[in-house]
Amino acid sequence: MKLQRISNGLLILAAMIWGAAFVAQSAGMDYVGPLTFLACRSVLGSAVLLPVIAVLSRRALAAPPTGSRRDLWLGGSLCGVILFISATLQQVGLLYTTAGKSAFVTALYVVLVPLCSVLLGRRFRVTLWISAVIAAAALYLLCLDESLTVGPGELLTLACALCFAIHILVIDHFSSRVDGVKLSCIQFAVCAVLAWVAAFLWESPSLNAIVQCWLPIGYAGILSSGVAFTLQIVAQKYTKPAVASLLMSLESFFAVLFGAVLLQERLSLREYAGCILMFGAIVLAQLPARNKQA
Repeated sequence: MKLQRISNGLLILAAMIWGAAFVAQSAGMDYVGPLTFLACRSVLGSAVLLPVIAVLSRRALAAPPTGSRRDLWLGGSLCGVILFISATLQQVGLLYTTAGKSAFVTALYVVLVPLCSVLLGRRFRVTLWISAVIAAAALYLLCLDESLTVGPGELLTLACALCFAIHILVIDHFSSRVDGVKLSCIQFAVCAVLAWVAAFLWESPSLNAIVQCWLPIGYAGILSSGVAFTLQIVAQKYTKPAVASLLMSLESFFAVLFGAVLLQERLSLREYAGCILMFGAIVLAQLPARNKQA
């Protein structure tokens, strides 16, 4: 129980870091393209974990893994590929929408995680389907404009939410078998390789622009990537996926808060109503079942 409380606290801290990262991601693209930004932050995310791994290994502080080396590399590679797809969709989506709105649409993964679990054979709960309907209404308010069309930023972020739901389930599968810090390091290394290849194919990375973007890249790479994602992987060992996704969804609240304070972003009353509905759907989706099988 104590470990669970600590894990929950770590997930809330990760959510706060991620919430502020939406601001860094949005500001960073004033200097570099989305793929270049992702590549730089992923390199930092992987590099900052190398000394952590060395210290934990030297002092024997890391928990002994139950899985094989193959599990570690397979899990890290899969997480890295999914993270690259998810983060790219989110980063490009931020070119067309606000940090706060992007965060709340991304938070749809909290509803998608239990829905995906149903597809994997777990029994459904009525509240799950109700939360899905509420989430759909929230997305209507958040994403559709007066002409009833969805913007490209919202579409990309919706796809990002689905990918992040898959990412959480993959982490849940591997995190109990392998060292969480090493898994995180490998996933960022894989993501960095894919992002650099994509950046050189579709963008023109500039060292001068990257240097000018040092603060957003540094925050997103060291804190949001290296620290927060590792907190997620380590904490998920002691927290159920549904609870973990609920706590991590608080990033949407922090994103709106930091976006308003730092970027002077403002949502309309309609969009605020969508945020409230989305948060209600998130909470409802994670209510504990009355029996162990539901």
